[in-house]
Amino acid sequence: MTLDDLRVFIAVCRAGSLSAVARDLSCTQSAVSQHVKRLERELGVSLVERHPRGVVPTSAGRILQEAAADGIGGIDLALRRLRDLVAGDGGQLRITTGATTVRHFMSGAIVDFKRRHPQVSLEFQTVSSSRSCFDALAADDIDLAWITIGPAVRGIEQRPVVELPWVLAVAADAPLAARTRAEPPDLAAARLIRPPQRSTSRVQLDGALGELGITPTPDASEADWDTAILLAELGLGEAVVPALPGWDAAALPGLRLLPIPALPTLSVGWAVRRWDALSPLARAFADTVARASREGGLGGTAAEGVASATGAGAQPASADSGSRGR
Repeated sequence: MTLDDLRVFIAVCRAGSLSAVARDLSCTQSAVSQHVKRLERELGVSLVERHPRGVVPTSAGRILQEAAADGIGGIDLALRRLRDLVAGDGGQLRITTGATTVRHFMSGAIVDFKRRHPQVSLEFQTVSSSRSCFDALAADDIDLAWITIGPAVRGIEQRPVVELPWVLAVAADAPLAARTRAEPPDLAAARLIRPPQRSTSRVQLDGALGELGITPTPDASEADWDTAILLAELGLGEAVVPALPGWDAAALPGLRLLPIPALPTLSVGWAVRRWDALSPLARAFADTVARASREGGLGGTAAEGVASATGAGAQPASADSGSRGR
């Protein structure tokens, strides 16, 4: 049994396909299969079940996958930290984010970090959901993930950074545009544009709407936050979105952003495998983004406009909230 055997086995369990792993590793499907078979011979149990559309781990395979993922993840983190120590002020940080994250949450922090660490290479990978971020962390493909904070995920630590109030984006010539805020009856009557299904923000939004007794129109649009406000400006519906840093109300003359005080705030922040195993550079970058939020460095007068109307805007998460996960 080798580390390569375990790494390939974990990749097969995650992908559910021998051929997909072979493509990723630039090797043959037979070579991938040999890694799995070697583990099965040594352990004396079947680890995967082969089906017409792929493979799934057996009960024994799930036990090995869980243990191996934790162990190899810790080894890889340690190896990266050692490489960072050897590199001194250089090195590479890998960060995964949603499509709107860098623009709204990190632009100023990136400039600040690069000024202090000019030799560090920052690599950003865009994904479509927090679930994809967790998968990348579990695969040890990245150092940091910026996510919408949600339920605890095994093997992942989540740390809130900022709380965002929800707003309703409506076209400037719509009847609702004259309001100072959006109330539950307004949401019930609107054709809401919401985040994509299965995203953490969508799950939390739908849960909050359900508690208010609101069932949105089934065929309403779904879009990322920036696209959602564009659709609202075009008159295709009313977008329920967080008051994102970087939205300048003066630069959105075709829209009105109405606070929705009935909805709880949305918490966003960092996810990592283990905070105490982060490299000094990764910790420095995470702290730079968090500090930018505390000092108002996130910027964006859209959130400030919301704050003036409701008394609440984008706020740093409480230091008492700590990290979530297990």
